[in-house]
Amino acid sequence: MYDFDKIVERRNTNAMNTDGFRQYIFHDDGTMTFPFKDEEFVRMWVADMEFETPEVIRNAMKDRIDKGIFGYTKVFDPEYYKAFEGWCNRRYGWTFPKEQLVTSPGIIPALYELVGYITAPDEKVLAVTPSYAYFKHAADFNGRELVCSDLINKDGYYTMDMDDLAAKAADPKTTLCIFCNPHNPTGRVWTEDELKAFGDICEKNNLWVISDEIHCDLTRKGMQHTPLGKVMPDYGRLVTCMAPSKTFNMAGLMFSNVIIRDSGLMATWKARHYDFENPISIAAAQAAYQHGEDWLNELHDYLDKNFAFTGEFLKENLPDAKYQVSEATYLAWVDLSAYFTPDEDLPMFFANEAGVLLEGGDMFVQNSDCFIRLNLACPKSVLEEGLKRIAKATLNK
Repeated sequence: MYDFDKIVERRNTNAMNTDGFRQYIFHDDGTMTFPFKDEEFVRMWVADMEFETPEVIRNAMKDRIDKGIFGYTKVFDPEYYKAFEGWCNRRYGWTFPKEQLVTSPGIIPALYELVGYITAPDEKVLAVTPSYAYFKHAADFNGRELVCSDLINKDGYYTMDMDDLAAKAADPKTTLCIFCNPHNPTGRVWTEDELKAFGDICEKNNLWVISDEIHCDLTRKGMQHTPLGKVMPDYGRLVTCMAPSKTFNMAGLMFSNVIIRDSGLMATWKARHYDFENPISIAAAQAAYQHGEDWLNELHDYLDKNFAFTGEFLKENLPDAKYQVSEATYLAWVDLSAYFTPDEDLPMFFANEAGVLLEGGDMFVQNSDCFIRLNLACPKSVLEEGLKRIAKATLNK
């Protein structure tokens, strides 16, 4: 029903994916050149999709545009809460009171704010690594020290080191943990038992927890996401962040959900956060939660096939690469340590030698040397070409 094989031209739309990669990946000052033209690159880097946003969402945006006025806007209509709460209830068996829900232009902006609201200047922020880089950036922005607990990697399957987490959480100066559920970049869907063990550590040490659950809707078939709030139902120092942005390819609309349980933190948020919203973004998000499920189900099928194809390709063409199908996200996490040394700049290598844009392990804080993260949310023809180029460049180095 939906055409995920369609090639969509994104250049000259101010898209980060096509028009901003030099500055973002390579910190280009305007002088950088490559042996490939922009249109020749296979783009497998930034975490948005090469698929069109569902028509039901675009139609809702058009309907809102036809209202003709775009004045100052907030979420006043209770139908938005009903749509999002209903989505969480249907998919995860989890609900929350309306008064706990606020919105933000994105989860990253929310992290930057929340770290400053929650922690004091001499306190520390805990995260498991490898980590989404903006967890560290949020700590750095606020002048807080980031404490890292490395995940345990057994043949590509990652688990939390509960003993190490407990030891680092016990530091009285560690007051906040930024947690990724499901995990980016490894793609783990944490089990209820894992979440309970993690939650027990947080509760024992009275840690604040920000649970970034932006990838929760993007699990493989047969996997089930569990919100941290579901296994910590009475813990007040929990903030949950979710968004339709990754799920429905609408990151540029800058709209995310933040669920704050603690009344004191909520008061701080409302006093300090500039909380107007884009009227078109509200319409889009509400339509996604009300009408986007059929599209998402077909997306799951397509992504599952792309992940399986990637595994088959790597096994045949780069047999020493270590890869497991991610349990969630549309991002593959591939260990190329058999082919590269930790000092290799992998994004630069593959841009120059393969004409492929990707993100390397050095972008994921630590515990990630020689890894590449590949965005598989693209037409299979694009994926196949990208993988062929990656394999050829790797074997010819």
